[in-house]
Amino acid sequence: MLAMRTIKLGSSDLDVPVVAVGMMRINTMSKPEVQTLIGTAMDAGANFFDHADIYGKGTCEEIFADAVGMSSSVRDTMILQSKCGIRPGMFDFSKEHILASVDGILKRLNTDYLDILLLHRPDALVEPEEVAAAFDQLEQEGKVRHFGVSNQQPRQIELLKKSVRQPLVANQLQLSITNATMITQGFNVNMENDEAVNRDGGILDYCRLHDITIQPWSPFQFGFFEGVFLDNPKFPELNAKIDEIAAKYGVSNTTIAIAWILRHPAKMQPVTGTTTPQRLADCLKAADIHLTREEWYAILLAAGNTLP
Repeated sequence: MLAMRTIKLGSSDLDVPVVAVGMMRINTMSKPEVQTLIGTAMDAGANFFDHADIYGKGTCEEIFADAVGMSSSVRDTMILQSKCGIRPGMFDFSKEHILASVDGILKRLNTDYLDILLLHRPDALVEPEEVAAAFDQLEQEGKVRHFGVSNQQPRQIELLKKSVRQPLVANQLQLSITNATMITQGFNVNMENDEAVNRDGGILDYCRLHDITIQPWSPFQFGFFEGVFLDNPKFPELNAKIDEIAAKYGVSNTTIAIAWILRHPAKMQPVTGTTTPQRLADCLKAADIHLTREEWYAILLAAGNTLP
């Protein structure tokens, strides 16, 4: 297994690869295909796997454990993260649901503990005291070592922190070159244009200030699951610029799209979603690419963003 560049996950002492491998779609694959995908990741040093209890209605976690032949020795080579809180027709951060969800996740993954548990989507009925009680029990029982959130803005995190004593080390948020409002809002301050609208409470700067690692999901998507921007005729200027820079570095356009996220000083950890081994390998190569400031801004502008 090769060594991949790592970062500290939030304020924890956990060293994690700079690219996380998402397991959301592996329920569409055969066991040999899943084994090849996971092997591609492990061979590159990408041993951080992202799950959620709703992926494939739980089957993705079962498929993963079966594919790797989960055992204590296999488990020791991996960092496993999963998420809970989404139920049919609702979100649920109750103590009862969090505890039951983690027990289900551990059973499906055939492991005794999760390295990281994230709360998946903000629950409007959240009671921070219940979340705190659940986290305390999970930590005391050794079932979860680190905790975080997903798709949350600063005030929601602060509300949890009112009662939760464990550091929240990660926040999964949608971010790509074409969905970069958390970045572009920052230099449109006090402007009378749509780009100046603060849509997330300043979550990017908040996470940097509080040592919370942002884990961008859907790093190739535009809109809300409308499609991939790479090689898409809707984005001719963007693809031309990405292809130009990819040629310079001798890598694929996929690699450059991930490298663009990694170039940001927030030290983000993008989460892949591909089921194609070669595309995954291209994503992981981004760990070795450091775009110049000029290249990073050129890509941002080619996506249709403007500087004030």
